[in-house]
Amino acid sequence: MSQYLIRKLEYYGPLTPEERQSLDAVTRLRTRRIRARDDIIQEGDRPQSISIVLDGWACRYKSLEDGRRQIVAYLLPGDICDLGASILREMDHSIGAVTATTLAEIPFEAADQLVSDHPRLMQALYRDAMTAASIQREWTVNVGQRTAFERLGHLLCELFVRMQTLGLTRGSSCDLPLTQGEIADTIGLSVVHVNRTLQELRNTGYVTVAGRELTIHRLDALERAALFNRNYLHLPRRGHLSEAGES
Repeated sequence: MSQYLIRKLEYYGPLTPEERQSLDAVTRLRTRRIRARDDIIQEGDRPQSISIVLDGWACRYKSLEDGRRQIVAYLLPGDICDLGASILREMDHSIGAVTATTLAEIPFEAADQLVSDHPRLMQALYRDAMTAASIQREWTVNVGQRTAFERLGHLLCELFVRMQTLGLTRGSSCDLPLTQGEIADTIGLSVVHVNRTLQELRNTGYVTVAGRELTIHRLDALERAALFNRNYLHLPRRGHLSEAGES
């Protein structure tokens, strides 16, 4: 159940069999299934546990009083929804399921015991949290400075590469369960502008989006065109990623 979390954490250093076993055991304590587009937790709620995405896609978002929404992160299998939940008085943002999503819900006491028994896991979790902060900074630059073409191309490159690290790509393709409205809420464009930009990406031969599947035909070329530098993801060498994508 914890395969994607373990795979992510091992990019920061190998885990011992005991550490892997303990991670797997703690993610089996309690699981919850969330329907697509339902909220996992809402702004203002008081969290009672740490949630980890076991399968499916989720997103962090903020909503304004008039209903406008900004998606500020996508959570993929292995991602921790709220590592700092135990020190927050209440949630300052909402987390919603993009697809049907299975979560591991780890009580705070069990999480504290896990890192107490295995101190090296705290370092791996801290590095994962720092990578999430790095991604957040890049998203700020994406919305604030890049053109529409660069924004969308950059987002697609990031999602593909992150899926590739998990072994969830199929050659040059991966799942893309996002509506154009969700993409618009992510990169700060209207739905019409997203549609037009997506057509531009298709017409120039960079990508094909069919149903819920994304195919990037020229990943290196799209990375250059979208000003995508994967260093902010703090991933292993590219050869490792290619092998993961073929698994």
